[in-house]
Amino acid sequence: MPPAAGPSSPEQGADGPVAVLLAEHADLERRLADPGLHADAGRARALGRRYAELSRVAGAHAAWRTAVDDLEAGRELAAEDPAFAGEVPALEAAATAAAEHLRHLLVPRDPDDGRDVILEVKAGEGGEESALFAGDLLRMYLRYAESLGWRTEVLSATDSDLGGYKDVAVAVHGGRTGAGDADAGPWALLKYEGGVHRVQRVPVTESAGRIHTSAVGVLVVPEVEDPAELVIEPGDLRIDVFRSSGPGGQSVNTTDSAVRITHLPTGTVVSCQNEKSQLQNREQAMRILRARLLAAAKEEADASASAARRSQVRTVDRSERIRTYNYPENRVSDHRTGYKAHNLDQVLDGDLGPVVRSCVEADDAARLAAAGG
Repeated sequence: MPPAAGPSSPEQGADGPVAVLLAEHADLERRLADPGLHADAGRARALGRRYAELSRVAGAHAAWRTAVDDLEAGRELAAEDPAFAGEVPALEAAATAAAEHLRHLLVPRDPDDGRDVILEVKAGEGGEESALFAGDLLRMYLRYAESLGWRTEVLSATDSDLGGYKDVAVAVHGGRTGAGDADAGPWALLKYEGGVHRVQRVPVTESAGRIHTSAVGVLVVPEVEDPAELVIEPGDLRIDVFRSSGPGGQSVNTTDSAVRITHLPTGTVVSCQNEKSQLQNREQAMRILRARLLAAAKEEADASASAARRSQVRTVDRSERIRTYNYPENRVSDHRTGYKAHNLDQVLDGDLGPVVRSCVEADDAARLAAAGG
């Protein structure tokens, strides 16, 4: 506990939340130093992700303790020599800010924040115009990922006649550690993209210059790192093979390499045809299927949790309209957070950070409120 004269403490005695987390951090450090642990790559990744999360708490705690000690020393000096009194307000502000930062990190986080994701973009209302905008959104996400040092991998894509996408699935892998957004995992930032994205513009197919409104659906799910996380019984799957085809039905493959997998208990269907090998397409389809089923199971669990513990930004209803892209006004608007900016061209070129951060900040505020912060 800090001195009584110090700022409000995030700790609650020796057995408070900080002490428990610091003990877990020290234990993880010891376990990760054991070479035997790394024989299980999935387990090592999970513990490493938790260690990185707790390292931020440990660092914030050390910074808070230093700030409180500096404040106490400053007050003692000011009591002995009034000339030092002018430094106390700045020390108080620093200690308060450090305490608030630590308290913020103590709010329970989404355990999947460090995971890679599978992001799917699907054309919706608007026909070819919707498919073209699906291509624009895909480009936006690929450039955003590139700006953060993430790696992307197209798993499946169905082209439209005019060069857009009827649907496309991309795996996004984190990896670079840095400051700000780059220090977060793909799920921590991209999870807010799930929902309906609306575009207002003059389509290339419109000769009269009228503005049309189209919609594109985006689904983002954490990727399953270890198949043991989700056991799928072989008898629950129906696997069909067929020939891949390009735009307009033109055959681009003379063998039955495309794969369609149906999970019979849930009716979930995944198709992949990008790879030349049937085995490769089957593996890609299974990755997408596992991610969808795991996300569905977690959403069901979230729906049964208390409303106070659920995020007010992320919703189980992925059909909600979350964002509008207005070309005539060069405007992007997020309907959940009220964010609005007239730099649509830059956002579609990959400058998605400020839009996503508005969602992160709103989610953080909701978590703090739910935790009584």
